[in-house]
Amino acid sequence: MGVYLNPGKSGFEEIRNGSYVDKTGMIWLINRTIGTKQKLTCISRPRRFGKSFAAQMLCAYYDKTCDSSALFDDLEIATREDFRDTYGKYLNQYDVIYLDMTNIMGEMGKSGMVSYIRRKVTEELSAAYPDLQADSESLSATLVHTAELTGNKFIMIIDEWDAPIREMPKVQKEYLAFLRALFKSSGTTDRIFAAVYMTGILPIKKDGSESAISDFWEYSMLEPGEFQAYVGFTEKDVEKLCAEHGLSFEEAKKWYDGYSFDKVTSVYNPYSIMKAVLMGKFKSYWRMSSAADALEDYIAGDYDGLFQAVLELLGGIRIPVDTDGFNNDVAEVKSRDDMLTLLIHLGYLAYDGEEGTVRIPNEEIRLEFSKSIREVKSTEAVRRLRESRQLIQDTVQMKEEAVAAQIEKIHAEMADPVHYNNEQALRSVIQIAYYSYTDYYLKFEELPSGDGYADIVYFPKRASRVPVLVVELKWNKSAEGAIAQIKDKRYFDAFKDYGGEILLVGINYDREAGGEKRKHTCVIEKI
Repeated sequence: MGVYLNPGKSGFEEIRNGSYVDKTGMIWLINRTIGTKQKLTCISRPRRFGKSFAAQMLCAYYDKTCDSSALFDDLEIATREDFRDTYGKYLNQYDVIYLDMTNIMGEMGKSGMVSYIRRKVTEELSAAYPDLQADSESLSATLVHTAELTGNKFIMIIDEWDAPIREMPKVQKEYLAFLRALFKSSGTTDRIFAAVYMTGILPIKKDGSESAISDFWEYSMLEPGEFQAYVGFTEKDVEKLCAEHGLSFEEAKKWYDGYSFDKVTSVYNPYSIMKAVLMGKFKSYWRMSSAADALEDYIAGDYDGLFQAVLELLGGIRIPVDTDGFNNDVAEVKSRDDMLTLLIHLGYLAYDGEEGTVRIPNEEIRLEFSKSIREVKSTEAVRRLRESRQLIQDTVQMKEEAVAAQIEKIHAEMADPVHYNNEQALRSVIQIAYYSYTDYYLKFEELPSGDGYADIVYFPKRASRVPVLVVELKWNKSAEGAIAQIKDKRYFDAFKDYGGEILLVGINYDREAGGEKRKHTCVIEKI
């Protein structure tokens, strides 16, 4: 067993020793590409979405120096009838070259990255095959000689392929040239590889109008294609885990669901689900991922009004985005569309390809945006935070006119007032205005209570000395009517044992004919 050549099955053995969610169906998708012109596969996913687990699974399956049947015989790839046609045919049949680029970046020392990879892989090949005539100057030539000597092509797996692109820009040119040499020459590539599997956060970098390595079939958060079910955990996966560990599936869905595609409508972040299962607690585990580190910087950059877009996203508004211009390079973000596209690839936003819009996928990510936006050191961020906190204070102190005036102000600042014409749009403005609620409250929308559903409820955190806020929204009616509905439907019944104050907050928006004038009113009553 080597480090880069045939790393064995130990990585996947450890994964199987835990609460393993069966994703071996992905092996069948890779098997179908072996020996075809579709054999080069690049999968891009956010951090903590199981990319390395999948890479270790593939290593264990293909590596010819070990017997992995005991790890796979009870899993989907071996038991599902339509998958079994290729299962035994390719199990432990290939030399595997496995490059973990983040590990290589830490190990290469003063030597160049490409020369380090060439030297280490060649050393291991020469040790495995003493009769090999290695070429110290060309890894491609050495791999061709090895395939001819053994009569067996390679499976190559590159994990975090884009780490050097993101973190070591000085090596980018040499690194891309190295990848081109391996994968751009169809004659040489076909002689070396049975299949190639690359993972990364970003899709393959565009070089001008062309991809730097154009022969790969790419599957990203924008276009996951047939790999949709393997982006993360599906609803079925999460239901099973929650049942096994005595957790509420409804709570898991609220916290971590939200990524969706045309054939798989609910996809969950595997890392956060497994943390919740192991810890027995639902909360945001995103901060434990380094993906959270740069969000504050992105928001502070305020690309073409990104800060306002984030506020609208926090309000539940879907934001239009043009993803075509992004060059798949963090260093080349030039516009708000580029930044929104980057946030899709990083997992902060969910993308709707049919609508061409983005949204915040779930409560976990919503909390991360709320935390990050409060940390942004800019005049605009400070003003917004101060205004939101003042609005909460005015609401608690029952200053109806001040509350109505601030909501009207937020409405006027909305980027797309044309669509502000119903209660759902009013809900978005309310959520933008109260975005700092997490300092004091937990938020519930459409909360079942009494004889219906309360529009929005802000429930005090344990250490907060503030009243419950039961908010009802109306459009072209009256704030008094909103209060009457709360009382008539008894939306406050869910809190009858709370023991503290409850404020009923009715907010109405009147739009005069033609939409030229807008008027918000607010009525607040204490019970």
